Amino acid sequence: MSTNTNRGAETSRRSRTTMQTLALVMGVVFLLVGILGFVPGITSQYDTMSMAGHESMGLLLGIFQVSYLHNVVHVLFGVVGLLAARSYAGARAYLLYGGVIYLVLWIYGLIANGATSANFVPVNTADNWLHLALAIVMIGAAFLLGRRSAANGAQTAR
Repeated sequence: MSTNTNRGAETSRRSRTTMQTLALVMGVVFLLVGILGFVPGITSQYDTMSMAGHESMGLLLGIFQVSYLHNVVHVLFGVVGLLAARSYAGARAYLLYGGVIYLVLWIYGLIANGATSANFVPVNTADNWLHLALAIVMIGAAFLLGRRSAANGAQTAR
């Protein structure tokens, strides 16, 4: 009986698509980033971190401006990625819509960067460019891997 259970686990691991694997990896990374944002030492100026806003001076890895809310959002975004990776459609939606969210955050960061009341997330220049890179990777993967999957499906149907 335990042999069948093991075979089922192996089959599900082998049948995971590249889209699902990427969503899973992104989910794990976001989850870790969110957790690490709460660790003094990994987050410098931890004692100056606030709930939200540009007043938060906490810097993840000494580079990326974070707040408690920012870290919680990363944890939640990571959990969503882990759950979305369970299906192809969920993984594609996570990558596509998550990428759109990061694109909007990049634009927001360009407008609200610095010590303004509009900068409630908080973001700095490093965050802005990371958000753009994440948007490009996530949206690009959703479209490129979606095309590859569609092409494989068309070949299988023949």
